[in-house]
Amino acid sequence: MSEVTAEPLDLASVSAPAFDLSRLPGPRVMRTGAVLAIILGLAAATGVMGAVGLADIARATRAIGVRGLAALVIWTPGPLLLLAAAWFLFGGAGPGPRPGFSVFVWARLIRDASGELLPFSHVGGFFIGARAAILRGLAPRAAFATSVADVSAELLAQLVFTGAALAWLAQRLGAGAQSLVSSALLGLVGGAVAVGLFMLLQGKGGRMVDRLAGQLFPALAKRSPGLGAAVQDLYSHPWRVMGATALHLAAWVASALGCWAALRTAGIRVEPEDILALEAVVAAARSALVVAPMGIGVQEATYAFAGPLLGVSPDLALALSLVKRARDLAVGIPALAAWQAMEGARALQRPRPGMFRGPSAPKPSPEATR
Repeated sequence: MSEVTAEPLDLASVSAPAFDLSRLPGPRVMRTGAVLAIILGLAAATGVMGAVGLADIARATRAIGVRGLAALVIWTPGPLLLLAAAWFLFGGAGPGPRPGFSVFVWARLIRDASGELLPFSHVGGFFIGARAAILRGLAPRAAFATSVADVSAELLAQLVFTGAALAWLAQRLGAGAQSLVSSALLGLVGGAVAVGLFMLLQGKGGRMVDRLAGQLFPALAKRSPGLGAAVQDLYSHPWRVMGATALHLAAWVASALGCWAALRTAGIRVEPEDILALEAVVAAARSALVVAPMGIGVQEATYAFAGPLLGVSPDLALALSLVKRARDLAVGIPALAAWQAMEGARALQRPRPGMFRGPSAPKPSPEATR
């Protein structure tokens, strides 16, 4: 049986910490850094929007309107199911009982919602998504190991998506953008090498993964021993990586086409290849600056800069950014509320110290009370 899925899960004894939305994880310096990053991001976003013109952005946002927002919300399940399927290729691997597909749909929804709405950045969303999978019955070691492999496949797919966008951008801009495109391609090659080495070390260095997890996340390493071996087991079948990468690439394309469909629904004509390239550039910028919580400032600045290069006016590009954030709120808030309800229910089910867990507690004998 696969080493990843062989570990049974006892929900009564899972020691993974519950998450509290009122606190940021980690030591005080990390919380302070997150707060400063949010303040800087808000300042950058405000500056960009002020430079473009708040009245023009408001006008473009009204043009997209409720119809565009509704189209984005309705489109959301498509990319979500593709992302969940990619994770399921890793999490459902091996003989024997497999976790249901709905587990990964739920966990991926929570991962994305927390990455977009909570001040943890997408790195925090990675851990919260694994936690959500554990609450639905996935073994802790499998949850974290499959998350590592899934994130690696997602990065690989994003490199392909970004490369195609840069090729289209080079063709659209012509010789006048040689230096810009060359610099971007150089960065893309560097990213591809980094992701390749990252995946190679995961597949060949099980002990190194355990050692790194022990140094960076000692509590996680203690609760989920054998994490490196579990990751190695996932990479022992290359078709999983290739299949997950293909599904992630399809999800990137589907998500970008959702933005195009929202604009067309609102009566705004933009070429689909331009929107695909724009979304790829924005996603690449957010991944490069992954420490920025919720991508505040990074997303707005990239839309304002890259939009005109692809025939999308800055006010319309920023309006699209605002509508996407509204979609994240409409989809993410109910999901996070449901997740916190599960966390709260599980906290209430934990026995208090000194309490008997049976249906009826035996009464102490007179001798025991003396």
